[in-house]
Amino acid sequence: MWSSLWPSRPNNQVHFELAAIGSETSLKFTLLTPDEPPDENTTIRLRHRLNHLLFADLRYSYGQ
Repeated sequence: MWSSLWPSRPNNQVHFELAAIGSETSLKFTLLTPDEPPDENTTIRLRHRLNHLLFADLRYSYGQ
């Protein structure tokens, strides 16, 4: 478990769900908040941070 990724939104949580699909694994993540839903610009920033934390190293391994 991580502490909040966003100091301005400390109640946000990221839930991960792994599921076996044949010999592969599917990853689903959901951002949840008990607070007021974020506006569009905030949502973009939240997604960007998650994508970087979760997938940047994978992209870099393919030279992207």
